[in-house]
Amino acid sequence: MTIMNATYEAMDDMDLELDSDLEAVDVDLDSAEGEYEPAFSAPRKASGKNGAGGKKNQKGKALLMSVTQATGQQLQLIDTMLPGRDLGAYITSVNSIAILTAEEERELAHQYYYHQDLEAARKLVLAHLRFVVHVAKSYSGYGLSEADLIQEGNVGLMKAVKRFNPEVGVRLVSFAVHWIKAEIHEFILRNWRIVKVATTKAQRKLFFNLRGAKKRLGWLSQDEVDVVAEDLGVDAATVTQMEGRMGAFDASFDGAADADDEELGQSPAFYLEDTRYDPARSVESDDYEKTSTDGLYVAMKELDDRSRDILTQRWLNDDKATLHDLAAKYGVSAERIRQLEKNAMEKVKAFMEA
Repeated sequence: MTIMNATYEAMDDMDLELDSDLEAVDVDLDSAEGEYEPAFSAPRKASGKNGAGGKKNQKGKALLMSVTQATGQQLQLIDTMLPGRDLGAYITSVNSIAILTAEEERELAHQYYYHQDLEAARKLVLAHLRFVVHVAKSYSGYGLSEADLIQEGNVGLMKAVKRFNPEVGVRLVSFAVHWIKAEIHEFILRNWRIVKVATTKAQRKLFFNLRGAKKRLGWLSQDEVDVVAEDLGVDAATVTQMEGRMGAFDASFDGAADADDEELGQSPAFYLEDTRYDPARSVESDDYEKTSTDGLYVAMKELDDRSRDILTQRWLNDDKATLHDLAAKYGVSAERIRQLEKNAMEKVKAFMEA
């Protein structure tokens, strides 16, 4: 509000010739005022120059993005369709969008599905943004920004619109809910903790259902673990493991900078052992590698020429030969080459273990 008033005052003081500027840039004031109408209204400053100041203020409002170059300032309009800026304004905006009837939705879906009409897809997405907000609010208990959850849900909605087939006979909202929840679930799993706590399908299922399955506070008893495992179709060991993961917390590896000696002694950096640079382990590893290489070389010399050549071409060369290549070379079947390879491997293994 203050910036706009200052802009209008600067325009009056400098007595800008907006009429000539408008002719130079060839702007239609009527369409420009409708397109760049801001979300707020500024009071018009009256002028004593026979109404010329009021006329300039009207033109300045229409060209809000360009006339501020005289003062070195740039005004930007607030986009209420971005949940990251003003969540309340965004929710109000999406709730004001009319809901499509079944016939309208089917017609728009046909236009996009058969003719790739992007305008139809845009209308489908906009009409269902309120539903994404409703779904995202049900995941507010994970400590993540509601605006981020809504944006991830919007991504799922757009994926659903892209894959929606109007010939199936279901409404878009019934189809899109699975895509919306899938994107929100993935976002929560990535950002709930620094270390990802759920990677498998069973762990993901427990992550979103374990807390709701608990009948009381505290750790689950073995009987309760068995009941939860049976209800969700997972192993009891996985239930116990996920309960421990979800009850834990992220800890700094080196400890806090202002921690005392006792707290620093409990940080992982003081009790986790790094064995990568242990001289004894390095010597042991090198000795084992040398012994294995020498043993393989001696064992290969004990094989006949054909078996040694088969193992060399099948396992030791950079360009591995196929069974059919070796079969053509020795004039036998591929199955016979496989048998010779297996027998040679068993001989080498027995010699090296002796």
